[in-house]
Amino acid sequence: MLLGAVADDLTGATDLALTLSREGMRTVQVVGIPPADFNYGDAEAVVVALKSRTIPAAEAVALSLDACRRLIAAGAEQILFKYCSTFDSTPDGNIGPVAEALHAHLGDALTLACPAFPANGRTVYRGHLFVGDMLLSDSPMKDHPLTPMTDSNLVRVLQRQTSLKVGLVNRDVVGKGSDEIGAAFRQASDRGEEIVVVDAVTDDDLRAIGRAAAGMRLITGGSGIAIGLPENFRRAGKLRPDRAESGIAAPQGKAVILAGSCSAATRRQVLVAIKAGTPALKLDPLDIAAGRTTVDAVVDWVTSITGAIPLVYSSSEPEDVKRAQQALGRDWAGELVEHLLAEAAFQLTRRGYCRFLVAGGETSGAVVNRLGVQALFIGPEIDPGVPWTVSIGREEPLALALKSGNFGGDDFFLRAWDLVR
Repeated sequence: MLLGAVADDLTGATDLALTLSREGMRTVQVVGIPPADFNYGDAEAVVVALKSRTIPAAEAVALSLDACRRLIAAGAEQILFKYCSTFDSTPDGNIGPVAEALHAHLGDALTLACPAFPANGRTVYRGHLFVGDMLLSDSPMKDHPLTPMTDSNLVRVLQRQTSLKVGLVNRDVVGKGSDEIGAAFRQASDRGEEIVVVDAVTDDDLRAIGRAAAGMRLITGGSGIAIGLPENFRRAGKLRPDRAESGIAAPQGKAVILAGSCSAATRRQVLVAIKAGTPALKLDPLDIAAGRTTVDAVVDWVTSITGAIPLVYSSSEPEDVKRAQQALGRDWAGELVEHLLAEAAFQLTRRGYCRFLVAGGETSGAVVNRLGVQALFIGPEIDPGVPWTVSIGREEPLALALKSGNFGGDDFFLRAWDLVR
């Protein structure tokens, strides 16, 4: 192993694993902290998928440190802490506290923070995060039910979350290439800065940043920052020249779409799928809490659909989400939906369903954990950051497309199946 990554949710881990695989690293994604004797095979990069984005910060720190220790013990030379390209966090964390703990554990003088993912419209300029043409604070992320982002200034956001001194390497420097970026890193360290937000508006920027960060023990950012990392190992002669084919042998069987995300992108995908004739069942957290909607009822509905791929979704407008949260509590409203969809997925596997498209990071984590998936082989890319995967280690493999709520084109639910048929 050369590169070890700690990701704060499942779909982000899959996105990262896809990036590393595409750039030529043999990559395995592990779900949860792997046991000490886990067999990584011939993996050059290992991505550990945690569910630590919205849990209490102390718990996120403990899990992330445990994952880091396992990766270092298995030989990782560099650690990447991966979080969402929209910097999903609260004023208290968890990005800052986890980055600070990993920074202290690895003993590096300086690390960087760069959530940019230009292919999906996430760019950082003058320290401000943009989603498409909008500042993060003006984007639909301002209404996120768990991590509403109301400030686009990443230096300010990150400084509120950590005692590390936060600085900025701006686009003027980044545009001059890796040598200038490296010099800026050294200057930042001389000023006593311990973590620098780095601007990036293109993939070329990310490659230059990656090259400049070759000697860093810890890097933090979105999956985009990984674009430039494999080349460092290749230049050092550490990557094997052969590459695995990107296709997968998808299991044959029944399919279903489970959408627990309430992001604007997923809401559009649900609407497009329904307008195209996809059979759909909407879940309401209040009905689940009252016992009016049950796992058995959902499973019975899914199995009653023939000749089409059914969609079960809880995606709602921000006002509806707020009403449910006010009645049930912010966390409990989401957990009710996640638990129901995860249990429904488990019951569906017993009825011949082996192809699951899951939307939402928290929902994907709940589903994969309930299905007992320990590791994933990364397959073909559906949309930027979203591949098909096949489970590793299960007696009966599953095909899984695990989509971050904010990712994918409007017709994602319709197109995804073309790659596994």
